[in-house]
Amino acid sequence: MKHNFGAGPCILPQTVFKQAAEAIVDFNGLSILEISHRSPGFVEVMEEAQSLVKQALNVPDGYSVLFLQGGASLGFTITALNMMRDTKKAGYINTGTWAKGAISEAKAVGIDVNVFASSEDKNFNYIPKGYTVPSDVDYIHYTSNNTIFGTEFKHTPETSLPLICDMSSDIFSQEIDVAKHDIIYAGAQKNLGPAGATLYIVKDDILGKSTSPFMPKYLNLKNHVDKGSMLNTPPVFSVYASMLNLRDLMANGGVQGAAQRNAAKSSALYTEIDTNPLFKGTVLEEDRSLMNITFLLRDESGKDEFDRMWNDAGIVGLKGHRSVGGYRASMYNALELSSVKVLTEVMNEFTRTKG
Repeated sequence: MKHNFGAGPCILPQTVFKQAAEAIVDFNGLSILEISHRSPGFVEVMEEAQSLVKQALNVPDGYSVLFLQGGASLGFTITALNMMRDTKKAGYINTGTWAKGAISEAKAVGIDVNVFASSEDKNFNYIPKGYTVPSDVDYIHYTSNNTIFGTEFKHTPETSLPLICDMSSDIFSQEIDVAKHDIIYAGAQKNLGPAGATLYIVKDDILGKSTSPFMPKYLNLKNHVDKGSMLNTPPVFSVYASMLNLRDLMANGGVQGAAQRNAAKSSALYTEIDTNPLFKGTVLEEDRSLMNITFLLRDESGKDEFDRMWNDAGIVGLKGHRSVGGYRASMYNALELSSVKVLTEVMNEFTRTKG
């Protein structure tokens, strides 16, 4: 058995893999890969997926749910273009690689970016606090969870301005207040489904108000809302698998149930990191992510032995990102607590061998 701690394409429940695989062979007489996106069968899939997002996150009235393409990387551009207003200014919180990407793309489309809070001074090992939110900007943008550096916002930034969030790596992992946001966007491939789809939850009031002189048809969210995510051929298989995964989520206690399981998993691993004398965490304790746990060996001379042990235990995807080094255990919704226990047992055994 493999224990998938990888940070990229997500682990999904085995039932979802099985159902998705069956649909590749037979979905209403054809493969899900070959059906028309305008066929009644897939229209039902899209509508159910959108409805399940609304149920899972308690999305209030006045918001639309979209499944588009391009990942969060295109979302950087889409959100900046759609939120551009008279000032052509925006406030961004810089908490790591993906936040920096959003900042760069906003600048590229003509936004005057005010980075009013940043944790770059300590290699992004904390979430900024005590900042002053600017009042002379069109919107505020933040990244809720930082996959590479292992930090996570525990509270939504307070502002009366329109608020945008990239929730790619922690959406559906815990309850959120959608009503505080004007756009939430998230690549599917962390907690939702296979790569290919990008989820947008958009406040209808912001649609069609951009002042950007550059607005291609595909990048205008109003066009997608008007067409029910069918402006062009959507990522059919990714949407279908996401729908299956949302069904599974709702059948197992919804987001609240996932949050409880995620808290138990992260607590088990953080406790091991904090009590094991051979390991140390990389993030300020109060800002630690539930989804991406980063840690180091105190003595790198044991690296080869530890790597051999976790590989032998069937653990995959544990290597840390080059920006941080060490190890990163990504524990998305479908990862079982039993897999976390395998990792903590390996850490314990490694310590015993060194004792």
